[in-house]
Amino acid sequence: MAENVTIARPYADAAFELAKGAGALGPWLEALDKLTAIATDTSMQDCIGDPKLTADQLHALIVDVAGKALDKDQQNFVRLLVENERLSVLPEIRDLFVVRKNEHEGVKEADIASAFPIDDATLKNLKADLEARFKCKLNVKVRLDPELIGGVRVAIGDEVIDASVRGKLANMAAALKS
Repeated sequence: MAENVTIARPYADAAFELAKGAGALGPWLEALDKLTAIATDTSMQDCIGDPKLTADQLHALIVDVAGKALDKDQQNFVRLLVENERLSVLPEIRDLFVVRKNEHEGVKEADIASAFPIDDATLKNLKADLEARFKCKLNVKVRLDPELIGGVRVAIGDEVIDASVRGKLANMAAALKS
């Protein structure tokens, strides 16, 4: 939802700047992952929506559930989200934080769809080839898509490399129609 992204952006930017300043991008990402899991849990959503819980009680509950995973700055961040009733946008905050972190580190997300499982050696070679082509580090996510029939489809940012049988058949069909 675009509205949630708009609401989440300043919080994600603040978290990123705080994490970058402390040299703790990794720990902040782990904390945001944990907080997102907590905030999206159905039982916790009931607590978040409970008008009987004060902001202090809700903050304490979330910090207790998170355990020792949160440092003081992260606990203060949770307090800010609770006080401004922004816990519902934690998934968007986390996603925007990842985008900023990846930009800062020169890393891009690569989504690889494959018709069949890819073994580790092949994935390693494919990742190395893609990193050389795009001149950056890649975080690779692989998913199975049997509709591709064979081959792979790689999406990096707004660029797509379709080396699937389905894609080639679609290209041939388009060429025959012209």
